[in-house]
Amino acid sequence: MTVEKKKNGSNVELILNGWLDTQNAPLLEEALKTLECDTEHLTLDMTGLEYCSSAGIRQIVVAYKRLKGALTLRNVNENIMTLLELTGLEPYLHFEP
Repeated sequence: MTVEKKKNGSNVELILNGWLDTQNAPLLEEALKTLECDTEHLTLDMTGLEYCSSAGIRQIVVAYKRLKGALTLRNVNENIMTLLELTGLEPYLHFEP
């Protein structure tokens, strides 16, 4: 998996590509740890994300809690959306096509 970071003022976008699984979740964890304290909003662009395991879901929850809900998930594929619905997280998250 790769994580590309784009910053525009206090808004940060992380572009995820590949598999967000147990092996790769630490890459997203590290990217989240390096967010500046002035980050007001985070967007996770999942256009290139093919798979997400429970370890990946955990990192999404960590991002949500850290930013007090100022998190947007963009371009979530059908399989990952189903996973978010099954875990009960879907109502708490903001989505963009």
